[in-house]
Amino acid sequence: MIKAVFFDFYNTLIRFDPPREELQVRACKEFGIDVDRKAITRGYWVADDFMSRENAGLPVFRRPKEDEQAFWAEYEHAILKAAGVEVPKELALRIFTRLRQLDRKLVLYEDVLPTVNLLKEKGIILGLISNLSRGLDGYCNELGLTGLIDFALTSSEIGVEKPHPPIFLAALSRAKVDASEALHVGDQYYADVIGAKGVGINPLLLDRDGFWEQVEDCPRIKSLQEIVNHL
Repeated sequence: MIKAVFFDFYNTLIRFDPPREELQVRACKEFGIDVDRKAITRGYWVADDFMSRENAGLPVFRRPKEDEQAFWAEYEHAILKAAGVEVPKELALRIFTRLRQLDRKLVLYEDVLPTVNLLKEKGIILGLISNLSRGLDGYCNELGLTGLIDFALTSSEIGVEKPHPPIFLAALSRAKVDASEALHVGDQYYADVIGAKGVGINPLLLDRDGFWEQVEDCPRIKSLQEIVNHL
């Protein structure tokens, strides 16, 4: 019986508004590059997987400035390459830097509050597990999650990133449940699925865009509202 559900944060509960695909298209256009928005969605899927694997080694936010810049150049290059556009790494970094300057805000996906409220009604303990480089309290206040989420853990607080066990074990300790009684929901196979399975937590892969069809070793959902079918 599932007694606790843990969530990843970015691209699971929250997204950028305007969407990051739109911001990417806009930034590229300023450099004379036309990219297809749907192709950029796939590009982000490739680049996010690259990021989760890199973070498992040496987290990006802990790298020297020069190495961090090199990572973001690789990240942007991966997005565009997967979208069918080849650019030099130097230009990729300029595009990424410009993208970060564009106005945007963080918003919840539409399926978050209905799902969270339903799980709370069922008495499920809810937690956040994120590879964020800062605490989540401020975000939870701004997004209306305070009072709905029982606790939030970040890699900056625990000292290691997903998929490493300590951050998942800390969540189990906070929830006071056994691994078999917990479900972890996230959009990254390497960080979320492998990490959860590594400590015996039941993984649930959020695949909003249908890019993880090759995954067969854990359930996939396209909406958070499907979580209730896996309790």
